[in-house]
Amino acid sequence: MATKTKKPYQELTDLEKLQKQWHKLSGLHTREEWSAAIVRAATAAEIAANFAVRQEFATRSQLDSKFVDSVLRWANGLAGKLTHLLVPLSATEKTKHKKMRTLEKLAGTINTKRNAIAHQGEFCNETEAKAAIKAARTFITDLIQLYEPSFNLEESKH
Repeated sequence: MATKTKKPYQELTDLEKLQKQWHKLSGLHTREEWSAAIVRAATAAEIAANFAVRQEFATRSQLDSKFVDSVLRWANGLAGKLTHLLVPLSATEKTKHKKMRTLEKLAGTINTKRNAIAHQGEFCNETEAKAAIKAARTFITDLIQLYEPSFNLEESKH
């Protein structure tokens, strides 16, 4: 039987990275590591935003991927990627723009909880984790399906 070689993380596509983060989150949740699960869910949401920004730039330009990466770093976080990139980029598409505005609010909610954990050392309970994970799942699915209508966030097999 041939051994399956794993691709290095940095060589994965955004959607592969997103799915990998989501699987890791499921293990943290199972072990009752609520705060870590919330951070992992927020990371998956930010990777979804990276995917969407890359799709927008690919559709609208032939900019080099290194430049797009620098723009993603400049936007600084989930909320920044919505506020500074995805909302303005969607301004000429009424339906998409309305969806981005809704997702921008959801990103703010996800970001607030993640930042309280990462920057203030907040600990969260199961109820908070379930709410944050649900918000992240909605954000990820709604955003990715704007570009990949058949996208489905797969749960870990554990």
